[in-house]
Amino acid sequence: MIDVHNHLQDSCFDGIRDQLVETMLSIGIEACAVNGTSEQDWPVVASLARIYPNFVIPSFGLHPWYVSQRSSKWLSSLETYLHEFPTAAIGECGLDRWMKNPDLDDQHAVFRNHLILAQQLQRPITIHCLKAWGPLLDELQSFKRPPKILLHSYGGSLEFARQLSTFDLYFSFSGYFLQPHKESVRQTFTRLPPERILVETDAPHMAPPVTPFSLREGNHPANLQYISQQLGELTQLPQSTFTKNSRKFFEGHFS
Repeated sequence: MIDVHNHLQDSCFDGIRDQLVETMLSIGIEACAVNGTSEQDWPVVASLARIYPNFVIPSFGLHPWYVSQRSSKWLSSLETYLHEFPTAAIGECGLDRWMKNPDLDDQHAVFRNHLILAQQLQRPITIHCLKAWGPLLDELQSFKRPPKILLHSYGGSLEFARQLSTFDLYFSFSGYFLQPHKESVRQTFTRLPPERILVETDAPHMAPPVTPFSLREGNHPANLQYISQQLGELTQLPQSTFTKNSRKFFEGHFS
């Protein structure tokens, strides 16, 4: 199994990361993508990639929630990390109109820089999108050859997914979608192309309603096992499909 999106750098995991990784490995999780969200946590993501080089797939990005907090050197700093880690991905970045008082113009400017870097460096990019599907499509269509894209915790419609079919794009399923009121999202995943479906925990966020592995605070990343099993039953696909798709998306890390 491969967790295509988590936040192992989160401070709630301080002091227990070795234990978390040991548990993840023991149940068959061979790798996880650790997504940075701000300049403040990029050093922790980088440290984890050095400590667990065969397990952590580092990813560096500026989440739209933290765009307003960026420094004047954020882009050069991002480029430095991406050059230090040649197989690192880009993200978590994107567009968000769900947050309070979003400055969408500023978000677009920052997001566009991530897309340009992903295209130039030929890196996969992980995108966060909430209530901004139209603006996201406009942004992607402005690129003649957009990079390889992962829409993490995809909660959009099947119709929108079909509009994106011309892009090299993947959709990941998070445990939160197993909540009873997310039936429409679950149904969307049953109709997505099987070769484009991935699975994630978004730990310590987006916990499933059932948590075989529990923590005092947050979603345990080992819950990927349960989430993946449930997704397999939902889509009638074997676990090997999700792993194969994940390896293809992060092929630079596994080559």
